[in-house]
Amino acid sequence: MIFSRRHSFNFFFIQLLDLTYPFLPSFSTIIHINMRFATLLAVAAAAVGSAIAQDTVILGFNAGASDDTGKAKTQADFEKEFKTAKSLQGAPGNFTAIRLYSNIQWGTQTTPIAAFPAAIATNTKLLLGIWASGTDNIDNELNTLQAAIKQYGTKLTDLVIGISVGSEDLYRVSEPGIRNKAGVGNSAETIVKFIKSTRSKLANTALAKVPLTHVDTWTAWVNTSNKAVIDNIDFLAVNAFPFYESERDNQIDNAGSLLASALSATEGVANGKDVWITETGWAYSGPAFGAADATVDNAGKYWKEVGCALFGKKNVFWYTLRDANPDNEVKFAITDNLSTKPRYDLSCAANVQLPSASTNNTNSDNSTSGASPSASGSARPQASGASGSATRSSGAPAASQTGNAPGATSVSIVNSMAMALSVVFAFAAFAL
Repeated sequence: MIFSRRHSFNFFFIQLLDLTYPFLPSFSTIIHINMRFATLLAVAAAAVGSAIAQDTVILGFNAGASDDTGKAKTQADFEKEFKTAKSLQGAPGNFTAIRLYSNIQWGTQTTPIAAFPAAIATNTKLLLGIWASGTDNIDNELNTLQAAIKQYGTKLTDLVIGISVGSEDLYRVSEPGIRNKAGVGNSAETIVKFIKSTRSKLANTALAKVPLTHVDTWTAWVNTSNKAVIDNIDFLAVNAFPFYESERDNQIDNAGSLLASALSATEGVANGKDVWITETGWAYSGPAFGAADATVDNAGKYWKEVGCALFGKKNVFWYTLRDANPDNEVKFAITDNLSTKPRYDLSCAANVQLPSASTNNTNSDNSTSGASPSASGSARPQASGASGSATRSSGAPAASQTGNAPGATSVSIVNSMAMALSVVFAFAAFAL
């Protein structure tokens, strides 16, 4: 080994100290111990960094209120779904969160959805949903949620990481949504009214400080007529499906740049608020859309090149673990019958990055928007539990957290641990 002059001097100085103070422990031994201690600290710091990523970034799936035959899911159905999400072979992280579309059990008027006790039984975090399309009030949704809070208490409310007031309502009433026969939606003015109603109704409950959002497409978010919705929510939630952007070159090789463009456009109007990805995925079966082919290989490629670039960096709810719309020919489920063995390899390579945003994905008026599958024309079943004249979604696709949201506590605790380790590590480095 070739030593520099500095290394030679340090070696000579250490030997001199050992000869000068023979009654003390060997200085070379002390430094060797310090070096080993510093190495252990570095490993510990890396482990804490990994823990931070796991604890503060959400990984989850969407869960409809009915199964793929249109039958209402029971508590047992939801529990199996939530357990499968946490046990997927080769998964790159802990999928411990579920996004719901409604608080109401499928086919009922005001019965709390069976997903609530299932989440409690499996310790699954929830992004709650309030169905808001085609109605002038959300009273049934809010009354049902209040009943659930009273019934389950903190066992339920401690699991809630956010509440979405509406899903793709703004897209459906937009020109692209109407052109694509996306179904009944609602106006920005009405959604803002619903958001304010939700805050008011929950003000004296354990969910008072849980962050609120609205889920929509990137084309809806960049539409300036919807700015009032952005102003009244705590974080933005976007559904983005390059698979459905048939008016662009949406072959699988371009999927990453299309998704990056949708995300960039949404972040550009977010006014510094966090952006969550609440639906994205690639179909494994069904008809092609534009240049997008629905195959298992393409679905796996999208997971590897897009999903893996998002996981651990963005809050992501993947579409989907289990298909929920019998009328949609296009299927997205990553497993068959909730098997823990996925259709394709879920492991992620290190440091996967999204490609640059597509320069062609900027015109929000001439786009299918990457809306969820139901918004692309598949039928929404009529539910007796919908308030007003709304048709309530089965859950099939047809932020920085504020206040005392559960995620905020774990962030501060783990970050404090990381800071303490950093200080200790600095002292150890100085000692060397």
